[in-house]
Amino acid sequence: MISKTHILFSLILLSSFSLNAIHVLCEAPAPAPAPASASESQFISCGSSPDGETDSHGRKWASDSKFLTSSDNTKSATTDYQDPALPSKVPYMTTRIINSPTSYKFSVSSSQRLLLRFQFYPSVYGSLENTKAVFDVKANGLTLLRHFSPFITALALTQAYIIREYSLVPVPSGSLTITFTPSSKHENFFAFVNSIEIIPMEDTFKSADLIGFKGQSIDVQGSSLQTMHRLNVGGGYIPPINDSGLARTWLDDSPYLLNAAFGASFFDGIFLGVAIEADNNVTVQHTSDVPEFVAPLSVYRTARSMGPDPKVNEKYNLTWVFQVDANFTYLVRFHFCELQSTKANERSFEIFLNNQTAEETADVIQWAGSIGTPIYKDYATHVNDKEGDEVLWVALHPNREQHPQYYDAILNGLEIFKVNDTHGNFAGPNIVPSKMLLNADAAARSFMPNLL
Repeated sequence: MISKTHILFSLILLSSFSLNAIHVLCEAPAPAPAPASASESQFISCGSSPDGETDSHGRKWASDSKFLTSSDNTKSATTDYQDPALPSKVPYMTTRIINSPTSYKFSVSSSQRLLLRFQFYPSVYGSLENTKAVFDVKANGLTLLRHFSPFITALALTQAYIIREYSLVPVPSGSLTITFTPSSKHENFFAFVNSIEIIPMEDTFKSADLIGFKGQSIDVQGSSLQTMHRLNVGGGYIPPINDSGLARTWLDDSPYLLNAAFGASFFDGIFLGVAIEADNNVTVQHTSDVPEFVAPLSVYRTARSMGPDPKVNEKYNLTWVFQVDANFTYLVRFHFCELQSTKANERSFEIFLNNQTAEETADVIQWAGSIGTPIYKDYATHVNDKEGDEVLWVALHPNREQHPQYYDAILNGLEIFKVNDTHGNFAGPNIVPSKMLLNADAAARSFMPNLL
């Protein structure tokens, strides 16, 4: 879900532009890749020319051909159609089409955690039906995606492109193999990928308490993770170019607020949730405990509080709701930075995950020590496979028992990570588009049957 949304009309256009806009090229096997420095980030534009490409922000992307263990049964493809929601032509306008199990091999750091990111732009490729792009993806045996359909996922989420991001434990061998396998359920299914990013990162993950299981914790440091949601709470969209070294995307939190159709949490005409920003006299700085790569300063300079009315705040929660996959454990990271209070117990609140108490007394000043000082807290929760359990609720509520000076709560940023299961698997079901979206897509196909 870590990408910008756009209107349905744009998606219909994406599935209906002319086949003449696509150029499919067969290519000969590429020479063996030169070893990459273990500490280097690798940005790969799949299907691009051997010389690579440069995006609109000046970031250089290498060609994927030199990392393929074999180019048999693969093709590069380009499209002339640039969806308005794409942040740049590179790396979205080229892709690698894969017709049989195919692997990439990368030299990576053997001691650092790896941020692995894929981008999929579900365009129409030659005579191939975009609905037949269904495939699995594995990384050194870890199942990242299974029966994944970028087109169906983009249609369901009304997004032009799909990002899938993982934080992998260090690879002792220093060699990362990523394998794409088209689905074998039907003939002529294929895989594709537009970009691969591999970024060595410092490990900020430790053990985390498992909420609802007293005395139990999970070893996050020894687990790989999938990014499910990453929000700049109370602030705006932060593009990868403005991230603090890891090229992450931070989304606006307002669409995830309870009753977001009203623009924020809403009850009896009162909006719950007020965006706030650091005043000019408040200096926000990273610390040795929260270095720059944890989150950019722009995340900590803005926040969302409950608002100025204590009587309203006492009665209700400030709540966000997220779509997740059942039968997985999730790590929820809360980013805090006090922008108004200067003393302990001026603002004290409770934190809930799926109606279970994660923290009874959250006091940002007490944790961080001073105003403008960032801090983050991690909690783990398991989502069961019950009806209605495909969502994760995050809620904050003033702690009345502490009798704080202000009955309020604050949050600056939020990240939700899926923890790999005991079988080394992240794969969940494809998101199902609504009936309205399916009908709209069917109408577009019937309108131009020769093009789809």
